[in-house]
Amino acid sequence: MADLYSQLGVKRDASEAEIKKAYRKLAKELHPDKNKGNAKATERFAKVTQAYDLLTDKDKRARYDRGEIDDDGNPRAPFGFGAGGPGGGGTGGFRPRSTNGPGGFGGAEEVDLSEIFGDLFGNAGGGRRGGGPFAGFGGFGGGRAAPPEKGADVLYRLPVPFEDAAALREQRVTLEGGKTVSIKLPKGVEEGTKIRLAGQGRTGPGGNGDAIVTISIQPHRFYTRDGDNIRIDLPVRIDEALLGAKVKVPTVEGPVMLSIPKGSTSGKTLRLKGRGFTGKDGTRGDQLVTLIVDVPADDAELQRFVETWGGRKGNPRASLGV
Repeated sequence: MADLYSQLGVKRDASEAEIKKAYRKLAKELHPDKNKGNAKATERFAKVTQAYDLLTDKDKRARYDRGEIDDDGNPRAPFGFGAGGPGGGGTGGFRPRSTNGPGGFGGAEEVDLSEIFGDLFGNAGGGRRGGGPFAGFGGFGGGRAAPPEKGADVLYRLPVPFEDAAALREQRVTLEGGKTVSIKLPKGVEEGTKIRLAGQGRTGPGGNGDAIVTISIQPHRFYTRDGDNIRIDLPVRIDEALLGAKVKVPTVEGPVMLSIPKGSTSGKTLRLKGRGFTGKDGTRGDQLVTLIVDVPADDAELQRFVETWGGRKGNPRASLGV
Protein backbone atom coordinates (compact mmCIF):
# COMPACT_ATOMS: atom_id res chain seq x y z
CA MET A 1 0.00 0.00 0.00
CA ALA A 2 1.29 3.41 -0.92
CA ASP A 3 2.43 5.60 1.96
CA LEU A 4 1.54 9.25 2.44
CA TYR A 5 4.60 10.51 0.58
CA SER A 6 3.79 8.49 -2.53
CA GLN A 7 0.17 9.68 -2.32
CA LEU A 8 1.52 13.19 -2.90
CA GLY A 9 4.27 12.06 -5.28
CA VAL A 10 7.14 13.44 -3.16
CA LYS A 11 10.26 11.93 -1.60
CA ARG A 12 10.43 11.13 2.10
CA ASP A 13 12.88 13.95 2.68
CA ALA A 14 10.71 16.50 0.84
CA SER A 15 10.54 19.96 2.38
CA GLU A 16 7.29 21.49 3.60
CA ALA A 17 7.26 23.81 0.58
CA GLU A 18 7.62 20.82 -1.78
CA ILE A 19 4.75 19.04 -0.03
CA LYS A 20 2.58 22.13 -0.31
CA LYS A 21 3.40 22.54 -4.01
CA ALA A 22 2.60 18.89 -4.77
CA TYR A 23 -0.69 19.14 -2.90
CA ARG A 24 -1.73 22.32 -4.69
CA LYS A 25 -1.21 20.62 -8.07
CA LEU A 26 -3.12 17.46 -7.13
CA ALA A 27 -5.97 19.33 -5.41
CA LYS A 28 -6.64 21.40 -8.52
CA GLU A 29 -6.72 18.27 -10.66
CA LEU A 30 -8.89 16.17 -8.32
CA HIS A 31 -11.28 18.66 -6.73
CA PRO A 32 -14.92 17.40 -6.85
CA ASP A 33 -16.14 20.60 -8.51
CA LYS A 34 -13.92 19.74 -11.47
CA ASN A 35 -14.75 16.01 -11.44
CA LYS A 36 -18.49 15.82 -10.87
CA GLY A 37 -19.73 12.24 -10.90
CA ASN A 38 -16.17 10.82 -10.76
CA ALA A 39 -16.10 8.76 -7.56
CA LYS A 40 -12.47 7.74 -8.02
CA ALA A 41 -11.32 11.36 -8.27
CA THR A 42 -13.33 12.23 -5.15
CA GLU A 43 -11.75 9.35 -3.22
CA ARG A 44 -8.25 10.31 -4.38
CA PHE A 45 -8.87 13.95 -3.42
CA ALA A 46 -9.73 12.82 0.12
CA LYS A 47 -6.58 10.71 0.33
CA VAL A 48 -4.15 13.42 -0.83
CA THR A 49 -5.82 15.90 1.51
CA GLN A 50 -5.35 13.41 4.34
CA ALA A 51 -1.68 12.97 3.41
CA TYR A 52 -1.10 16.74 3.24
CA ASP A 53 -2.86 17.26 6.56
CA LEU A 54 -0.60 14.82 8.41
CA LEU A 55 2.72 15.59 6.69
CA THR A 56 2.48 19.36 7.26
CA ASP A 57 2.07 18.78 11.00
CA LYS A 58 5.72 18.60 12.14
CA ASP A 59 5.06 16.54 15.24
CA LYS A 60 2.83 14.03 13.46
CA ARG A 61 5.20 13.77 10.50
CA ALA A 62 8.08 12.92 12.85
CA ARG A 63 6.01 10.27 14.61
CA TYR A 64 4.88 8.91 11.23
CA ASP A 65 8.47 8.69 9.99
CA ARG A 66 9.41 6.77 13.16
CA GLY A 67 6.52 4.35 12.53
CA GLU A 68 4.65 5.36 15.69
CA ILE A 69 1.42 6.31 13.89
CA ASP A 70 -0.29 5.03 10.74
CA ASP A 71 -1.62 6.86 7.66
CA ASP A 72 -4.67 8.00 9.66
CA GLY A 73 -2.61 9.37 12.52
CA ASN A 74 -3.62 6.49 14.81
CA PRO A 75 -1.04 4.93 17.17
CA ARG A 76 0.35 1.65 15.92
CA ALA A 77 0.09 -1.47 18.08
CA PRO A 78 3.04 -2.11 20.47
CA PHE A 79 6.03 -3.79 18.86
CA GLY A 80 4.49 -3.30 15.43
CA PHE A 81 6.78 -0.54 14.24
CA GLY A 82 8.64 -2.75 11.78
CA ALA A 83 5.72 -4.77 10.50
CA GLY A 84 5.11 -2.88 7.35
CA GLY A 85 6.83 0.46 7.60
CA PRO A 86 5.18 3.83 7.69
CA GLY A 87 1.77 3.88 6.08
CA GLY A 88 1.43 0.10 6.17
CA GLY A 89 -1.64 -0.23 8.37
CA GLY A 90 -3.96 2.68 7.73
CA THR A 91 -7.53 1.69 6.83
CA GLY A 92 -9.60 4.41 8.46
CA GLY A 93 -11.16 7.52 6.96
CA PHE A 94 -9.70 11.01 6.66
CA ARG A 95 -9.02 12.46 10.14
CA PRO A 96 -8.16 16.14 9.78
CA ARG A 97 -5.71 17.55 12.28
CA SER A 98 -6.84 19.50 15.30
CA THR A 99 -5.69 22.98 16.15
CA ASN A 100 -5.96 22.23 19.88
CA GLY A 101 -3.49 20.58 22.24
CA PRO A 102 -0.37 18.52 21.54
CA GLY A 103 0.01 17.23 18.00
CA GLY A 104 -1.76 20.20 16.47
CA PHE A 105 -0.40 22.34 13.64
CA GLY A 106 3.00 22.43 15.35
CA GLY A 107 4.10 25.51 13.41
CA ALA A 108 3.36 24.04 9.94
CA GLU A 109 2.30 26.56 7.33
CA GLU A 110 -1.44 26.59 6.75
CA VAL A 111 -2.75 26.44 3.18
CA ASP A 112 -4.61 29.51 1.98
CA LEU A 113 -7.61 27.84 0.40
CA SER A 114 -8.55 30.89 -1.62
CA GLU A 115 -4.98 30.95 -2.93
CA ILE A 116 -5.15 27.33 -4.02
CA PHE A 117 -8.63 27.34 -5.52
CA GLY A 118 -9.38 30.96 -6.28
CA ASP A 119 -8.26 30.96 -9.90
CA LEU A 120 -9.69 27.56 -10.71
CA PHE A 121 -13.02 27.67 -8.91
CA GLY A 122 -13.68 31.37 -8.26
CA ASN A 123 -15.28 32.17 -4.91
CA ALA A 124 -14.30 29.53 -2.37
CA GLY A 125 -17.98 29.13 -1.42
CA GLY A 126 -18.95 28.51 -5.02
CA GLY A 127 -22.55 29.28 -4.22
CA ARG A 128 -22.84 25.78 -2.77
CA ARG A 129 -24.48 25.01 0.52
CA GLY A 130 -21.88 24.72 3.25
CA GLY A 131 -19.36 26.70 1.19
CA GLY A 132 -15.64 26.15 0.63
CA PRO A 133 -13.71 23.78 -1.59
CA PHE A 134 -13.25 21.35 1.30
CA ALA A 135 -16.99 21.11 2.10
CA GLY A 136 -17.78 17.44 2.51
CA PHE A 137 -14.18 16.47 3.41
CA GLY A 138 -14.06 17.68 6.99
CA GLY A 139 -11.87 20.80 6.60
CA PHE A 140 -9.39 21.39 9.40
CA GLY A 141 -11.83 21.02 12.28
CA GLY A 142 -10.66 17.76 13.84
CA GLY A 143 -12.62 14.55 14.28
CA ARG A 144 -14.00 12.39 11.49
CA ALA A 145 -14.65 13.82 8.05
CA ALA A 146 -18.13 15.10 7.19
CA PRO A 147 -19.96 13.26 4.39
CA PRO A 148 -19.46 14.61 0.86
CA GLU A 149 -21.47 17.72 0.04
CA LYS A 150 -24.75 17.31 -1.81
CA GLY A 151 -25.43 19.32 -4.94
CA ALA A 152 -27.18 22.69 -4.85
CA ASP A 153 -30.97 23.07 -4.63
CA VAL A 154 -32.63 24.65 -7.68
CA LEU A 155 -35.60 27.04 -7.32
CA TYR A 156 -38.57 27.12 -9.71
CA ARG A 157 -41.75 29.22 -9.90
CA LEU A 158 -44.81 27.40 -11.29
CA PRO A 159 -47.88 29.39 -12.46
CA VAL A 160 -51.02 27.34 -11.72
CA PRO A 161 -54.48 28.15 -13.20
CA PHE A 162 -57.03 29.16 -10.57
CA GLU A 163 -59.36 26.25 -11.38
CA ASP A 164 -56.50 23.72 -11.19
CA ALA A 165 -55.44 24.99 -7.77
CA ALA A 166 -59.01 24.76 -6.44
CA ALA A 167 -59.55 21.26 -7.84
CA LEU A 168 -55.99 20.08 -6.94
CA ARG A 169 -55.29 19.01 -10.50
CA GLU A 170 -51.86 17.50 -11.16
CA GLN A 171 -49.32 19.90 -12.68
CA ARG A 172 -46.16 19.37 -14.73
CA VAL A 173 -42.91 21.30 -14.46
CA THR A 174 -39.84 21.19 -16.70
CA LEU A 175 -36.56 21.05 -14.78
CA GLU A 176 -33.03 22.03 -15.73
CA GLY A 177 -31.84 19.77 -18.51
CA GLY A 178 -35.32 19.41 -20.02
CA LYS A 179 -36.71 16.70 -17.72
CA THR A 180 -40.46 17.05 -17.07
CA VAL A 181 -42.00 15.78 -13.82
CA SER A 182 -45.55 15.65 -12.46
CA ILE A 183 -46.50 17.48 -9.25
CA LYS A 184 -49.46 16.75 -7.00
CA LEU A 185 -50.77 19.93 -5.43
CA PRO A 186 -51.10 19.61 -1.63
CA LYS A 187 -54.24 20.25 0.41
CA GLY A 188 -54.29 23.85 1.57
CA VAL A 189 -52.35 25.05 -1.48
CA GLU A 190 -52.12 28.83 -1.71
CA GLU A 191 -49.99 31.56 -3.25
CA GLY A 192 -46.36 30.92 -2.29
CA THR A 193 -46.76 27.25 -1.29
CA LYS A 194 -43.41 25.46 -1.72
CA ILE A 195 -43.08 21.85 -2.92
CA ARG A 196 -39.75 20.04 -2.54
CA LEU A 197 -38.78 17.43 -5.14
CA ALA A 198 -36.06 15.33 -3.50
CA GLY A 199 -33.02 14.55 -5.64
CA GLN A 200 -34.10 16.72 -8.58
CA GLY A 201 -31.49 19.47 -8.00
CA ARG A 202 -27.89 19.70 -9.16
CA THR A 203 -25.41 16.87 -8.76
CA GLY A 204 -22.67 16.79 -6.13
CA PRO A 205 -20.17 14.35 -4.58
CA GLY A 206 -22.71 13.43 -1.89
CA GLY A 207 -25.69 13.10 -4.25
CA ASN A 208 -28.19 15.41 -5.88
CA GLY A 209 -29.72 18.48 -4.30
CA ASP A 210 -33.48 19.12 -4.44
CA ALA A 211 -35.81 21.08 -6.70
CA ILE A 212 -37.96 23.57 -4.76
CA VAL A 213 -41.11 24.63 -6.64
CA THR A 214 -42.99 27.76 -5.50
CA ILE A 215 -46.67 27.81 -6.52
CA SER A 216 -48.12 31.00 -8.03
CA ILE A 217 -51.92 30.84 -8.41
CA GLN A 218 -53.05 32.84 -11.44
CA PRO A 219 -55.94 35.31 -11.04
CA HIS A 220 -59.26 34.46 -12.70
CA ARG A 221 -61.49 36.67 -14.79
CA PHE A 222 -64.62 36.10 -12.68
CA TYR A 223 -63.69 33.95 -9.66
CA THR A 224 -62.10 35.39 -6.51
CA ARG A 225 -60.80 33.48 -3.50
CA ASP A 226 -62.10 34.13 0.02
CA GLY A 227 -60.18 31.81 2.34
CA ASP A 228 -61.18 28.34 1.16
CA ASN A 229 -64.34 29.71 -0.45
CA ILE A 230 -64.72 30.93 -4.03
CA ARG A 231 -66.87 33.95 -4.86
CA ILE A 232 -68.61 34.78 -8.13
CA ASP A 233 -71.10 37.47 -9.20
CA LEU A 234 -73.91 35.91 -11.27
CA PRO A 235 -76.04 38.11 -13.55
CA VAL A 236 -79.76 37.10 -13.65
CA ARG A 237 -82.74 38.46 -15.60
CA ILE A 238 -85.58 40.34 -13.90
CA ASP A 239 -88.01 37.51 -14.55
CA GLU A 240 -85.59 34.92 -13.14
CA ALA A 241 -85.18 36.98 -9.99
CA LEU A 242 -88.88 37.85 -9.68
CA LEU A 243 -90.44 34.49 -10.50
CA GLY A 244 -87.59 32.18 -9.51
CA ALA A 245 -85.71 29.88 -11.88
CA LYS A 246 -83.06 27.21 -12.30
CA VAL A 247 -79.94 28.53 -14.05
CA LYS A 248 -76.49 27.22 -14.96
CA VAL A 249 -73.59 28.43 -12.81
CA PRO A 250 -69.90 27.86 -13.66
CA THR A 251 -67.73 26.11 -11.06
CA VAL A 252 -64.07 25.11 -11.13
CA GLU A 253 -65.18 21.59 -12.04
CA GLY A 254 -67.76 22.52 -14.66
CA PRO A 255 -71.24 24.10 -14.73
CA VAL A 256 -74.00 23.03 -12.31
CA MET A 257 -77.69 23.98 -11.91
CA LEU A 258 -78.59 26.54 -9.24
CA SER A 259 -82.09 27.30 -8.00
CA ILE A 260 -82.89 31.04 -7.83
CA PRO A 261 -85.52 31.67 -5.12
CA LYS A 262 -88.66 33.59 -6.13
CA GLY A 263 -88.39 37.30 -5.36
CA SER A 264 -84.57 37.42 -5.26
CA THR A 265 -82.86 40.81 -5.39
CA SER A 266 -79.38 41.99 -6.36
CA GLY A 267 -76.84 41.18 -3.65
CA LYS A 268 -78.53 38.00 -2.46
CA THR A 269 -75.84 35.32 -1.97
CA LEU A 270 -76.47 31.62 -2.53
CA ARG A 271 -74.15 28.79 -1.53
CA LEU A 272 -72.90 25.78 -3.48
CA LYS A 273 -71.49 23.37 -0.89
CA GLY A 274 -68.06 21.81 -1.44
CA ARG A 275 -67.17 23.74 -4.60
CA GLY A 276 -64.28 25.80 -3.18
CA PHE A 277 -60.61 25.13 -2.27
CA THR A 278 -59.54 22.17 -0.15
CA GLY A 279 -58.14 23.18 3.25
CA LYS A 280 -55.12 21.61 4.98
CA ASP A 281 -57.51 19.45 7.05
CA GLY A 282 -59.10 18.06 3.87
CA THR A 283 -62.36 19.99 4.31
CA ARG A 284 -63.47 21.74 1.14
CA GLY A 285 -64.84 25.27 1.06
CA ASP A 286 -67.97 26.46 -0.80
CA GLN A 287 -68.75 28.56 -3.84
CA LEU A 288 -70.62 31.73 -2.89
CA VAL A 289 -72.85 33.04 -5.69
CA THR A 290 -73.97 36.67 -5.43
CA LEU A 291 -76.95 37.55 -7.66
CA ILE A 292 -76.81 40.68 -9.80
CA VAL A 293 -80.19 41.51 -11.35
CA ASP A 294 -79.65 42.70 -14.91
CA VAL A 295 -81.98 45.58 -15.85
CA PRO A 296 -82.08 46.21 -19.62
CA ALA A 297 -81.72 49.87 -20.53
CA ASP A 298 -83.60 49.77 -23.87
CA ASP A 299 -86.61 47.54 -23.26
CA ALA A 300 -89.58 49.71 -24.22
CA GLU A 301 -92.17 47.20 -23.00
CA LEU A 302 -90.55 47.04 -19.58
CA GLN A 303 -90.42 50.82 -19.40
CA ARG A 304 -94.18 51.10 -20.21
CA PHE A 305 -94.97 48.48 -17.57
CA VAL A 306 -93.03 50.32 -14.87
CA GLU A 307 -94.61 53.66 -15.81
CA THR A 308 -98.12 52.23 -15.41
CA TRP A 309 -97.30 49.89 -12.55
CA GLY A 310 -99.74 50.43 -9.76
CA GLY A 311 -98.13 48.15 -7.18
CA ARG A 312 -96.61 49.20 -3.89
CA LYS A 313 -93.52 51.25 -4.64
CA GLY A 314 -92.37 52.14 -1.13
CA ASN A 315 -88.85 53.31 -0.19
CA PRO A 316 -86.17 50.57 -0.36
CA ARG A 317 -83.65 52.97 1.28
CA ALA A 318 -85.66 53.58 4.43
CA SER A 319 -83.36 51.33 6.48
CA LEU A 320 -80.48 53.71 5.60
CA GLY A 321 -82.34 56.67 7.12
CA VAL A 322 -82.87 58.44 3.80
